Amino acid sequence: MLKFQFSVFLLSHLCLCSVFITNASVHEYNGEKFVSKGNAFVVHGGSEGIYSSFSDPNNLSAYADDSYIRFQKITFRRPKESANFSSLPIHALVFEVEDREIIGGSAYGGQRAVCCTADLAKLGVCLEGGIIHRPSTMDPSWPKVFGISFSGDDEVATLPSKSIRVTKTGMYNLYFIHCDLNLKDLTVEGKTIWKNPTGYLPGRMAPLMNFYGFMSLAFVILGIFWFSQYARFWREVLPLQNCITLVITLGMLEMALWYFDYAEFNESGIRPVGITMWAVTFGTIKRTIARIIILMVSMGYGVVRPTLGGLTSKVVMLGATFFLASEVLELVENVGAVSDLSGKARLFLVLPVAILDAFFILWIFTSLSSTLSKLQARRMVVKLDIYRKFTNALAVAVIVSVGWICYELYFKSNDVYNERWQNAWIIPAFWQVLSFSLLCVICVLWAPSQNSMRYAYSDEGNEDFDKDDTNLTLIKPSTTPSKDFRSAPEAKPLQSSNGASNGDLEEDKTE
Repeated sequence: MLKFQFSVFLLSHLCLCSVFITNASVHEYNGEKFVSKGNAFVVHGGSEGIYSSFSDPNNLSAYADDSYIRFQKITFRRPKESANFSSLPIHALVFEVEDREIIGGSAYGGQRAVCCTADLAKLGVCLEGGIIHRPSTMDPSWPKVFGISFSGDDEVATLPSKSIRVTKTGMYNLYFIHCDLNLKDLTVEGKTIWKNPTGYLPGRMAPLMNFYGFMSLAFVILGIFWFSQYARFWREVLPLQNCITLVITLGMLEMALWYFDYAEFNESGIRPVGITMWAVTFGTIKRTIARIIILMVSMGYGVVRPTLGGLTSKVVMLGATFFLASEVLELVENVGAVSDLSGKARLFLVLPVAILDAFFILWIFTSLSSTLSKLQARRMVVKLDIYRKFTNALAVAVIVSVGWICYELYFKSNDVYNERWQNAWIIPAFWQVLSFSLLCVICVLWAPSQNSMRYAYSDEGNEDFDKDDTNLTLIKPSTTPSKDFRSAPEAKPLQSSNGASNGDLEEDKTE
C-alpha cells in the first residue's frame, strides 16, 4: 500500500536521525538520486532540532538571533535523454515532526499517497502532480512547500535561494520530492544551512558544548588534586599510579577537544574533522587504558604480584581489540557520513564493543572474587577493606549502567519521531559523568602518599605470603603494627611453607 510504504519511509528516516544526526548544520548534496517511495520520488534533505528565534518574528529583517533553514544553489539535473519531455514540478517540503500526519491524502478512503492523483485532482483538493498537504492547525503557513520545473529541454533547474524562518521550537525535516516518472534518474546538488539562535549546532547537540565545558573544569579540579599529591610524593609513586595519571591527562585532553570541536561546529556550521578525530582517539585510548587499569587492580598487579605473568598477553590482546572496535565505532558516528549509515550497519559496529565490555566486566569481577577470598583467608584486614570498597564502587557502576541502558532503550523505543530531542543529549552525557565518578573513586582510594611504597610488591621474606594475593592498597597505615604483617614467632612456620606459597604464585600467574 502507498500509505504503508511512505509511512515506513518517513519512520525509517526519522528513527535513523534519532541516533545519527548529520555531522554539520550545513547539509551538502552531491548528486544524490531520488528514491521511489509509494507514488513519489524522494531525497531526504536533513532532520534537525531547531529552537525558535529570539528576535521578533514580525521583524523580517532581523537575522542575528534567528533560527532558519536556508537553501543555497539547490540544483536539479536530469539526463539528456529526459530533456525532451516536459516535467512536473520538483518540490522542497519542510515540516515539523508534529505535522507529519497532514502530509499525504487519499481519495474516497483509498490508498494514501504523497503525490496528488487524478482522482484527488478531480475533487479539487490539489493539483495533479503536486504534493498533498493540509495547513497546520498550529500555524496555517506550515508546512512549507515550494518548487521549480524544468524549462523546455533544459537539463538543469535551480531552486531560487530562500530562507525559512523558524518561529516554533521543534524537530524539522526536509524532503525533496517529485512525482514525474520521466525524472526517475534526477539528481540534486547544492546545500542547505540550518541555524539555531545561538549558532549552527543542531538543537540536540547544543547543550553538549556547555556540558563538555563543565567536564573540562571538573577534570582540571581532579587533576589539581592528583598532580599535587603526585608532586609531593613522587619518590613513592607506584607504576599503577603512573597509569592513573595518564588516564587523567587523557581525560583532560578529551574533554577540552570535545568542547573546541562543538565550539567550532557552532561557529562555522561544519564539523572540524581534525579536532573530532583527535577527540575520538584520545577518548578511546582513555577508555581502553581505564579498563585495563581496573582489570590490573583486580588482579593485584604492582602490590601483591610483580607482573601479570602469562596473563599479560591476554590483557594486551583484549585491550587492543577493544581499542580498535571502539575507535571504528566512534569515528563512524562522529566523523563519517552518519546520515547514510543504516541501523543494521551501526548494530554491526556496536555489538563487538558491547561483547568486549561484557568480557571485561566478567574478567574483572572474577579476579576480584578470587582476590577477596585470598585476602579474607589470610585475614589481611586493611587490604581487604580497601578492596571491598573498590568492589562496591564497581558493582554500583555496573548496576547503574544496566539501569541506564534499559532507560535508553525505553527512551528510544518511545521516541521514534524524535519529539523528545531536547533531552537526547543527556544519554551520552550520562556515560561521561559515570566514568568520571568511577575515576574519582579510584583516585581517592589510590592517591599517592608517603606510605605508597610500603604496600608495593616486595621480594623480602616477610612478604612472601603476599605473593599469592591479588590486592592493591595505598592507604596510610596506623601508628600501631598493621594486621597485614605478622610477628616474628609466626615467621618461621611461614618460611617453612615457602614452597607452597611459591607454588600458589605460579598458579596465579597462569590463571
